[in-house]
Amino acid sequence: MRWDPNQYVRFADHRERPFHELVARVGADDVSNVVDLGCGPGTATATLARRWPGAEILGLDSSAEMIERAKALETERLHFAVEDARAVDLSQADVVVSNAMLQWLPDHRELLARWRGELKPGAWLAFQVPGNFGAPSHTLMREVAGRPHWRERLAGVLRGGESVDTPAAYAQGFVDAGWEVDAWETTYVQWLPGTDPVLEWVRGTGLRPVLDALDAGEAAAFEAEYGSELRSAYPASAAPDGSALTALPFRRIFVVARRPPA
Repeated sequence: MRWDPNQYVRFADHRERPFHELVARVGADDVSNVVDLGCGPGTATATLARRWPGAEILGLDSSAEMIERAKALETERLHFAVEDARAVDLSQADVVVSNAMLQWLPDHRELLARWRGELKPGAWLAFQVPGNFGAPSHTLMREVAGRPHWRERLAGVLRGGESVDTPAAYAQGFVDAGWEVDAWETTYVQWLPGTDPVLEWVRGTGLRPVLDALDAGEAAAFEAEYGSELRSAYPASAAPDGSALTALPFRRIFVVARRPPA
C-alpha cells in the first residue's frame, strides 16, 4: 500500500499528540536503544532524541515514501530504515514505541506475544492504536464500499472493529505474561478546519486501502460518494472568525508496559 507523506502531515498536530502522550508514560531513564515501529515521516520519532539524549534512535516503517521523507531528519544518533515490523529483532531494545501502526496488522496480537518473549528484562513497550472503527468515518466508508457498484472491486479491502482489542484485553495479555502494564483510552475532539476536513483526514490514513485498490477515476467517484455521507455525519460549525470548523471525535487506545527486571 502506497502512502502520501504530504497528505499524512496535513494534520500533524492531531496525529502526533497521542504519540507524545504515550511516550510521556514511559518511565525509562537509562536508555541506550530506542525503536519506533511505524515511524511515518519521522517528525515524532525525532523528538525521542530529546527525551533520551544518550540513546540511539531507530525509526522503522514499511513505507518507502515515508522513510524517504524521514531521512532528511537523520543525525548521528537518529536513523530511519524501511522494514516490516514483523521482521524486526527487538531483543536489544530498551524502549519500543509504536503509534497507530499495529491496527494495520491482522496478526498483531501474536506479534505482541512474540515481543513479550523477545524483549529483555527491564525493557518498555508502548503502543497506541485507533479505537474508532465504529465511528461514522469508518462505518460509512465500509457502507459505501459494500454498495453494489463497489462491492466486487473493494471486497476484503476494509476491516472493522476486529482490527483492535479493548484496553483491558491488551492489558490482560501483558499481565498474564508477568509484565507491569498501564492501559487506557482517550477520545479526542479534533476541530478540523477547511472544506471536507474529515475526508482530508481519512485520505491520509484509513482511506488508503480504498485509494490503493482503485484507479484515479474510480477513487474520485468513491470519494465523491463517501464525502457526501461524511458531510451529513460531520456538519461544519462556524469559528469566531467565520471560517468553517468540523468536530471529529477520535477514540484512541494506549498501552505502556514494562518487562520486570531480572
